[in-house]
Amino acid sequence: MFKTNILTRLEQSKFLVIARVETFKRAQEIIEGILAGGIDCVEISYTNNNAGQIIQQLNQEYGDKILVGAGTVLDSETARLAILAGAKFIIAPNYSEAVCKICNRYQIPYMPGCTTMTEIVTALENGAAMIKAFPISNYYGKSLVNIIKTPMPYVPIMSSGGVTLENVDDWLNTDIECIGIGSLLTKGSVEEISKNAISLANALKKYKEKHP
Repeated sequence: MFKTNILTRLEQSKFLVIARVETFKRAQEIIEGILAGGIDCVEISYTNNNAGQIIQQLNQEYGDKILVGAGTVLDSETARLAILAGAKFIIAPNYSEAVCKICNRYQIPYMPGCTTMTEIVTALENGAAMIKAFPISNYYGKSLVNIIKTPMPYVPIMSSGGVTLENVDDWLNTDIECIGIGSLLTKGSVEEISKNAISLANALKKYKEKHP
């Protein structure tokens, strides 16, 4: 899968599920829930040591039905292991030049967490594909998009957290490229996750109808 195709799918899907799971069974439950609502992009966090195994299992189970990547990738060693496991993109709470280089080597989109304009510019200059606004998404809310894009309108942004069913319309009405969602799509039963995913998908559908 080409790097540009991966980024296009993330931007078209708009929503990215941030999953921290300890077992493949729980990962399956989350995937079944989000797919029922038409959401198909998920990040498996390396906060758990078996993240690579779960990524590999998800790819084997679902194939192209989902786009699965790795999160909380702090170093190049972890990045390489994630790529070998089948991660289609790499996300981190920080920026690492070493991770950026290895992702570019294998043409895997890298989305580092950045807080300052200096960090953002440095990451982009070295080849980052998208900027994860972290941990400032929760602090600024949707206004962070305007804060970053006013001086640098070309910066592709991913949020991380702070999205609810009540404010998702506000987020969609910004120029943000990708919206990271955690507990709303990872907590509770498959039915609860599915219900939330359907609500988010409906909000996205209405937004796209207004902005064809």
